[in-house]
Amino acid sequence: MSLDAHIKLRLGALDLDAAIAVADDETLAIVGPNGSGKTSILRALAGLVPLSGGRVVLDEEVLEDPSQQIRVPPERRSVGVVFQEYLLFPHMTALENVAFGLRCRGMARGKARDRAREWLERLGLASHLAARPRALSGGQAQRVALARALATDPRLLLLDEPTAALDAGAKVELRREIRRHLATFSGARLLVTHDPLEAATLADRLVVLEAGRVVQVGTPAEVSERPRSQYVAELIGINLLRGRAEGYEIVLASGGRLVVATEGKGEVFAMIHPRAVALHAREPEGGSARNVWQEKVRSLDLEGSRVRVGLDGEVLLVAEVTPAAVAELALAEGEVVWASLKATEVTVYPA
Repeated sequence: MSLDAHIKLRLGALDLDAAIAVADDETLAIVGPNGSGKTSILRALAGLVPLSGGRVVLDEEVLEDPSQQIRVPPERRSVGVVFQEYLLFPHMTALENVAFGLRCRGMARGKARDRAREWLERLGLASHLAARPRALSGGQAQRVALARALATDPRLLLLDEPTAALDAGAKVELRREIRRHLATFSGARLLVTHDPLEAATLADRLVVLEAGRVVQVGTPAEVSERPRSQYVAELIGINLLRGRAEGYEIVLASGGRLVVATEGKGEVFAMIHPRAVALHAREPEGGSARNVWQEKVRSLDLEGSRVRVGLDGEVLLVAEVTPAAVAELALAEGEVVWASLKATEVTVYPA
């Protein structure tokens, strides 16, 4: 592995204890809710925050190990960082900003400026070499920050929410630019993002971090097909319930029961797509649905051509219906509605 790290530190209320491994030519994305420790991991790897325990090894070089009193300073680590806030020097031109990082590593002024010019031209900024940060758009400033990080030929590239400050159109363009340059970068790449589309399009693997702990690791497909936390379930827009399987029935933590098509035993997750949940004005009779509950409408959210209906009751669910169905059922927050679900529409896997 190019990067093998076990990061342990405390920052205020955050107790971070996470193992991270990234191979050469691999992009790993860390996703998780606010305050889970994502950016703290990047800062620790860059050497900006000292570890209280653990170890960071990059290409077999120990960068930090508190137990051995080893700590390589940030400027001596082969690490490039693209910060969410860009952190460009406002009094310097784009060319000077990129050359600065090279000069800090001992490169001669002329050679540093030549290398900086080369990278800015690669990133489509040839006409903005003399521009200062205030004259650049958000996307252009982020590309300058990316050029500054890549120009030093780091073995590890860290990207903290690289498109968070951009509008939708600029995000698509910069994401395409980042993907193209990541493909030519031979070292390890670590990305922090809140954007599931960004994680899916840029990353080979995902690490899901919650409250300072890794709760799931896998490819984007593996994580979305078998989520193991409520955060991931909400991120991809599905229902995730946890309970104990007893034959063809799952006893949920809420006390509700769920009939499923596969026999099981022990702690399990039950995944349900919102479109599989049918809503009715009155209790349905007959039919093939094995699960029927009386629920109260918690929320109504229009997303594209569908409406996501949050339901409170014996089983907490989100259903997805058409606007026409909302009108036909006279759905409104606080109204009572019946929900039904076929046993065959529930995906069950071990917890």
